[in-house]
This record gives sequence, C-alpha cells and structure tokens, in this order.
Amino acid sequence: MSLIFRRLLLSLAGAALSSLAAGQNPTTDSQEFSPLLHTKNTTILKPGAVITSANLDQFTPWLDESVSARIRADEYQITLGEEQNMPSHPRYVDATKEHAGKTRLIAESGELENYQGGRPFPALDTKDTQAGIKAAWNMRYSYAPDETETAHFIWRYRDMERDKIERTLTMYGAILRYKHRHSHPPFPQLESNPAQLFSALYLRVNSPQDIRNTQLLIHRAERDSDQEQAWMYLNTQRRVRRISTGQKTDAFLGSDIMIEDFLGYNGRIRDMQWKLLGSDEMLLPLYGHSQLDLSQQKADKEGYKDIVFSGKGGCFPEVTWQLRKVYHLEATPRDSDHPLSKRHYIIDAASYAPILTRIYDRMGKLWKLGIVAASSSEFHLPSNKDWQGPITDAVSMIDLQAKHCTTLSMKSQLAKKRLSQKTFTTAYLRQMGR
Repeated sequence: MSLIFRRLLLSLAGAALSSLAAGQNPTTDSQEFSPLLHTKNTTILKPGAVITSANLDQFTPWLDESVSARIRADEYQITLGEEQNMPSHPRYVDATKEHAGKTRLIAESGELENYQGGRPFPALDTKDTQAGIKAAWNMRYSYAPDETETAHFIWRYRDMERDKIERTLTMYGAILRYKHRHSHPPFPQLESNPAQLFSALYLRVNSPQDIRNTQLLIHRAERDSDQEQAWMYLNTQRRVRRISTGQKTDAFLGSDIMIEDFLGYNGRIRDMQWKLLGSDEMLLPLYGHSQLDLSQQKADKEGYKDIVFSGKGGCFPEVTWQLRKVYHLEATPRDSDHPLSKRHYIIDAASYAPILTRIYDRMGKLWKLGIVAASSSEFHLPSNKDWQGPITDAVSMIDLQAKHCTTLSMKSQLAKKRLSQKTFTTAYLRQMGR
C-alpha cells in the first residue's frame, strides 16, 4: 500500500468520523484518548515481526522516513509488540470534558484565554487554520504527573562510528507543576505561586567528579509572553548564573541535546510558527516495560531494569513498537538567528507526547533524530500504577551528521514525598553546591 493511498484512506475515514460526530460533544467520545486505527494490517503488523533492511519496503508506509533510512542502512531494526492503549488519568480526562470549548486563542499573541485544565483543544480539526498552534498547546499541556522524580538518570555520550561510550553522567531530576494539577493534591494549583509559574524542572549532576553538583533550574511561566527563566550552578565557578536565551540552543553539558529540546520543546509557543501537517497512523516505540525481554539487565532493589540500547553505536532503544494514530507538527523558529530551520514532531494522538522528532539545521538539512521510548504505566513499576499515562524510560538524540548520539536511561517515579517548592529556587542551587 503506497503512502499516498494510505493517507487518502485515513483522510476519508477521518471525514466520515467527523460527519458522524457532528453535533455531539467531542470530548465524550472515547476516541479522544483512545483513537481508533483504520489501516491496521494484521497480516503484516503482527506482534513479533522484525523489520530489517531485507523486508523494510513492506513496512515503510507505517514508518517515519528518517527511521526507515536508519533501518535501510542496517543501523537499526525494529520488533513489533502487542498493541495496547495507554491509560489516561481520569482527572485529566474529566477536566478535558468539563472545560471543552471554553479555551480560546488570543489572536494577536497566541496566548490561551480561560484555560482551566485538561486538554486545551480536544477533537482537533486538521483543517482548522489555527490547528498548528492548538496542537502545540495540546502538547505543552499534555498530561504528566504533577510531582515526579528521576533519581536513576544516566546520560551516555556515544561515538556511533567507533561504537564507543565517551562519557557517562549520572543525574537526579525532578519536575513540579504549580498550576493545572491533576494527579497530586492540592487541585487545581499550589497555594503559593507569586511568580505565576506553570511548572519547574530541576537537574543535578551526581557524577563524574569534575562536574559534580552542576545544576540546572528552569521555570516555565503560565503566561507565554513572559520570557522563560533558567539558571545554572557551575561547580567550577561556585555560583549561580542566569542562562540567556541564546544559550538554550547550545549543547547541554557537551551532549547532543539542547535545553530547548527538553520535554520535546522547552521554549515559548510564540517563538515558533506552528503548522499541523496532518494526521496519520505510524509505528511508535510505545510498549509495556514489564513485557520486554530485559533478562540480561541488572535489576535494582525494586526490580526495575534499564532499557537496552542497540543498533549502530548503541544509539537506539531496543523496545517494541506499535501502531498509533499520530499528528505531524512542524515548528519553524521566528528568530532568523536560530540554529535550526525547523523541527518536525510526530506526536502520539492519544497522549500528545512528542515521540519522534526530526531536527533540521539552518540550511534545511536533516541534523538530528530524537526518539522517546515510553511504557504504559500499567506495565511498569507497581509504585507507578497511579501514574496513569505513558512513562518515558529512555531517550536517544542522534546527531546524524556528526555520527554521534546521547542516550538517556531513566527510572522516573511519582514523588514518594511531596516535593518542596524550595527545591525549585536559586537558593537551593547555592545550598546544594556548597
């Protein structure tokens, strides 16, 4: 089946569904968080099937072009797994239903007006002229637990050509949502939030010794017009310094990842032009962690085992892939001095998580490929049962031009104790750096 013919079928199927749903409240439709698949081929796309360069052509209609190129070059192969729905947190679903149709875009600024919680723009219409920026806001406010910790967080810098790990960093990470909370009381927001933040992210390097206690703090404001704030504590200088806007597109600690790449896109919505390129059905690295064969990996005291990385240079997460409905979203920087010409996101439609990202350099040439491997919370740690959504186990950012990659192995968990807001302050950076 050709890619063009498949997308035509998808378009016709989508139009038929829209016609059937006319006049109904779209958020009452379970397809918002569990989209139906229309081009499923059980003969080809069966669990256990392995996609290699030898049989790639029959699978290309369901693969991203950059992933196909890696398989064709014998740098990677994919195994298909069981299809499963990713759970959606009931409070997030309920908030989406309760506030459906209330959120508006302010025409001049692209800011949100009257957003209260849940998915800002359910039942996204790909023909809507504002669909691109609406999809961006759906991605920004996609569900994630309000308080998470990643105490086991390993960054590995890899030379693809020499198949060599050049450097290994261990980190601690934490994320706190101040507003639009769904998983942890108090709801819907923290009582004390004078800076009117939406969320904050904290990272600390534990090893190696030469950069130990280097820390990063990022504040994401509720108002998109407010400039994002970020600070670093450098152990070599023993002081906190503010990170300028330009530095957010520099390599973070010498890795292949920019600060702007964090969580898919860590920047202001208004700083990009957003274009929704359409909807599709594609294979994505989504799975159940406990269903993977990790028998060769060492378990920690909770029984958790890291995802294996394989393929050329050990740059690719060795997980199973399944067919999912996706959105293709393009982000073009408004700043002509930005080092990128665009980002192409392949977003899981059920969760609005950006699973695959193609990053293009200033000349428009494909530069990097980002891959997020995410598990269903139903097949993860017992302590994460209440997560109720996709849990990122591994990330790979592959520099296709330099033949280099950075892989992240992580064990993210719901915070066992309520996170202190003091952790997300510059005073805490100084305290921990002593």
